[in-house]
Amino acid sequence: MSAGRLLMPALRWSAGTGFAHEAEAIETALALGAGGFIIFGGTAPEVAALTASLEARAGRPLLVGADLERGAGQQVAGLRELPPPRALASIAEPALVRAAGTITGEDARQVGIGLVFAPVADLDVEPANPIVQTRAFGDDPAIVAACVREWIEGCQAAGALACAKHYPGHGRTLADSHVELPVVPDGASVLLDDELPFVAAVQAGVAAVMVAHVAYPALDPAGRPATLSPPILARLRRRGFDGLLVSDALIMEAFAGGRREAEAAIAAVHAGVDVLLYPADVRAVHDALTRAAATDGHLAARLAESAARIERATARAAAARPAPAPGLPGADAIAERVLDDRLAGTGRLVPPIELVVVDDDLGGPYPPGPSDVLAAELARLGVPLGPGGSRVVAVLAEPRGWKGRAGLGAGAQRALAAARANAALVALFAHPRLAPGEVPILVAWHRQPLMQRAVARWIARRAR
Repeated sequence: MSAGRLLMPALRWSAGTGFAHEAEAIETALALGAGGFIIFGGTAPEVAALTASLEARAGRPLLVGADLERGAGQQVAGLRELPPPRALASIAEPALVRAAGTITGEDARQVGIGLVFAPVADLDVEPANPIVQTRAFGDDPAIVAACVREWIEGCQAAGALACAKHYPGHGRTLADSHVELPVVPDGASVLLDDELPFVAAVQAGVAAVMVAHVAYPALDPAGRPATLSPPILARLRRRGFDGLLVSDALIMEAFAGGRREAEAAIAAVHAGVDVLLYPADVRAVHDALTRAAATDGHLAARLAESAARIERATARAAAARPAPAPGLPGADAIAERVLDDRLAGTGRLVPPIELVVVDDDLGGPYPPGPSDVLAAELARLGVPLGPGGSRVVAVLAEPRGWKGRAGLGAGAQRALAAARANAALVALFAHPRLAPGEVPILVAWHRQPLMQRAVARWIARRAR
């Protein structure tokens, strides 16, 4: 079996070319026998056409994945967006979390995505964590475990394979593994809490688990990231998990740690990883694995073992054709339910609405989602905008690793301080921990268009 089966390269949509600019990368990956791809962006028709074309060219089923933590609309325009996990969990209704998993799985299958890189099974226990925050279901291990189970069962009943991440837990880190190797110094007894949601995932029959590029000295004194750690990965296998172990993206700095990507990939497969996600140089990784396996019996056996797991998972995804689940709630209805207005007060807003936007997400390597959906939706609903009435401050701050922080940056803090003095309301499209004091707060969790439209409807009902 080709070493290529373990590779899952990335295909990124571009506004100028769609997926056309990825033609050479696709040709190379398929020639090397890649087991699948991870997709970023695109419209539903474009992604559906791409996945069909990939399988036709490969002449075999492929495992196509995507990061869909907030519904398939997070990556694929035209599919349903859902609020982030922390917002879903705030309702404390297991059926709602299961419905979110089901909706995500149904939409993913509609465009040929068979592997969903979700749910996040990390705990939101470290306020300074720059990357988890609202992506997690919460900070209580038992509650998170229950939500993880519901989401997985909903997603996989809809025919898509789920992938719990990031084992054995990314919630206690103070750094982002995209840019450096985080180290969690806590003892093994503390990490048992972090593992509880992953144990629940295994018990729920999760198809895959993504491994963190994080070091846990209490579990591996050698200080290796979990992706390269035989004892940490063996620990999960002892829990009874026989599905796919997926690396976090190989392009992340914490993976290779200054070594060549191909060298680190060999170490990851030796440690027990089955899927090498998002390699920067697909051919170099493939060739290095092939050469090393020719003289390394253990590596050759590991390649065969992983390839067999990938074939089983691919066949499972290809065979799944369940009927749509009846009675699922609409995405807008879910968004309305998760709006937290307990601190927003009940007074009327006086039109025209003076809308001030404080955007903390600008400046990174990937542009954030739009910040003008709230204003556009208010206008569509007939709410006049401009000075003279109630001031509403919209604060947009999602977890973005490049920031290297969990809170607002200095510029956003200054802008918020200036705008909130006379504000009637702060609409917080962020973690509740970022809420400023002494002003009415409406918690909207995330900047995604879904939540901006929900806030617009909330304002419109109070500004008539």
